[in-house]
Formats: sequence, C-alpha cells, structure tokens
Amino acid sequence: MLKCKHHKMLVASLCFFIAPVFFFSSFTHAENVTEIVTVNRSISSSQTILGSTVVPYREITVTAQTPGKITAIGGEVGTGFTKGAMLAKVDDAQLLAKRNTLWAQITSAQAALKNSQAQHQREIISPKSKSINGMPGMGLPSMMDIFMTRPLYDMMGNSDQGYNRYSDLVNSATGVSQAESQVMMAWSQLNELNTKIKDTVSVAPFEGIIMSKMVEVGDAVQPGQPLMKFGFIKYLRLQADVPSMLVSSLVKGMSVPVRISNKNSTIAKVSQIYPIADPSRHTVVVKFDLPIGVSAAPGMYAEIFLPDTTPGGNSVITIPKTALIPGRSLPTVLVADEETKTSSLRLIRVGVTQSDGLVSVVSGLKVGERVINNPPPGASSGWYPKDSAVL
Repeated sequence: MLKCKHHKMLVASLCFFIAPVFFFSSFTHAENVTEIVTVNRSISSSQTILGSTVVPYREITVTAQTPGKITAIGGEVGTGFTKGAMLAKVDDAQLLAKRNTLWAQITSAQAALKNSQAQHQREIISPKSKSINGMPGMGLPSMMDIFMTRPLYDMMGNSDQGYNRYSDLVNSATGVSQAESQVMMAWSQLNELNTKIKDTVSVAPFEGIIMSKMVEVGDAVQPGQPLMKFGFIKYLRLQADVPSMLVSSLVKGMSVPVRISNKNSTIAKVSQIYPIADPSRHTVVVKFDLPIGVSAAPGMYAEIFLPDTTPGGNSVITIPKTALIPGRSLPTVLVADEETKTSSLRLIRVGVTQSDGLVSVVSGLKVGERVINNPPPGASSGWYPKDSAVL
C-alpha cells in the first residue's frame, strides 16, 4: 500500500509540471495564428530601405553583324579579355571567295584604265584627224593628200579638221574617265567587303569578362542576334528604382550605407541620377558606386538605406513584418481576395522596420488592400487559410 501511495504522488507531481508546458505551447500557437490584416498608413522612421541589384560598371550586349555560323568563341562565362581581343567569330569563307573575285575585277579595270590612258596620250601626240589612213587619198601621194585633198574637203564643207580633232580628244578622255570609274567602283566594293569580313569577328570594346553566352560554336546567327553579355566588373555599382518622393534627398557624390545579400555592410556613393521618372511606377533609376574590392558579384541583391529628409517623418504604408512569406530571398506577401477565398503572390519593396513590429512598404501595396499575416513557409499564389481571423 505504501508503494502504491508513493507512485500516485509521483504521477501527480509530473502532471503539475507538464501542464504549464502544454498551456505555454498552446498560447504560443495562438500568437502565430494566421490572420487577414488590412494595409494601413503610419509615420515612417528616419530611414527608408530600398532593394537594389549589383550591376557591372559597364555592360554591353555583343550582337552578330553578319549572317553565318559561329566558328569560334573566345572563352566560357567568366573568362577575362583585354580591349581588342576576339570574343566570337562567324564563318567568313564565302566572303573571302568573293574578295578574290573582286581582286580579279580590280586587275581587269586597272588594265582597261592603262589602255585608255595610252589611247588618250596617243590622240594628243598623234591625232587621228591628221592621219593619212583616215582620208580617201584619191590615189595621190601622201603629200598631195595632206596639202591639197584635205584643204579641198574643208573648203567644200565635207569635213572640219579642227572639230574632228576636238571630237577625238573628247572621246579618248571619256574612255579614260570611264576606266577610272570602273577601278574606283571595284575598290569601293572591295572596301565594303573588307568591312563585312571585319564584322565577322566580334572584339572586346574594353577590358572585361563574358557575363553570359547566348550561342555556342556551330549555331547559325543573323545580323542583330545577341551573342553574349560582356561587362567590366573591376568596379561595381548598385542600381535601384527610387520612388520619386525620395529622389530629392539624393545628390551626386552623396554617401549612403548599403548592405549586400544581408551580410556585407559598406558605403556607396551616388554616381548617377536619371533625369526622367518612369511614368507607370513613378520611380527614378539611381546608380551607386561601390568601393573597390567589395565582396559582391553582378546580380546580387542589396539593400540601400536612404535618409528621409521630411521634417517630422513621412507617412508611409505599413504591414506587419510577419506578413512577409518566410524563406524567400525577396520580400513577398500574399494578397487575399476574401470573395473568392484565394490569394495572389506579390513582390513588394520594403523600407525600415518600425518599433511596433510593422514594416514600411515603399511600393507594391496600396492602403486598404488585405494581406495574409503569418503565412506558412513556401506559400504561393492561391493559398488561403481555412480558419483565420479577420482584422
């Protein structure tokens, strides 16, 4: 009986300690209950956080200039090149064959020009109008033909030696001019062809690396088709779409704190502010220069901390920080449609976190919209809570 009594006391003691644990667990679960909240407006803090992307200092898209097949590519993605190095080459066998034909045409045209010049020079030195072979002669000796027959023809109006000589000179000069035109035309065609042959090789316009490739060796390309992206990454920048109401607080050369991939914090300088805003999103593209040697790569996500110069703060849209879907690299929320009992995934741009657990929303949401708070990790469009509180 004594053993049984001690056993009952032990069970009662365990129940006394375990019961609060279950109570605390159920209370914690109640705090994280999924609910639908309304997007409101409140006063922001003194900083606004904007999402941005790391971009190269210079970046171009290399395109094909002539049609054909790719016969060579300078390297793989990440390969570095100096200015003028070959990036890609298109087959130029057909163009080289055509160039040989043009060389033959140039040689023929130059020979015709030389012959025309000789005929013109002969007409100047030994005119045809004075040649005895050009007159009837009437069987008389050459002297009689020159001093008697030709003057007699001129007096009768059947011939004019001066005009005949002028016509022969013009004719020979015209032959020279036409031959020169043929030579010039052939050279022009050759220069045009050499330009096309030169365009079969794409070279690096500046020092940089291949950032991405769109073609491989053997692919057929057409003029204007992208071949690769080439960039100078020794210096890096951040590019952000800044809301127009915040652009006024930025000036060129101004330093602002940034954070790259939620790890590396550094300082960036405002290098360029676009003069025109996007009419649909009401944002202005701003570029920030990063320090040399910063641990970053093109395409990385970065956050920029912009100052809010509005006296007394600025009214901004806010949502609970717990409304952000956990596990995603970019801030995303589920916008609820209570009529259809469904939701849509929406990417937003967040600002600073408020002291009351709210986070400011720079773009992506409007006041009065409904979002799902405490969504499960990995939730996507269409997910809707079965049992949720509506606030």
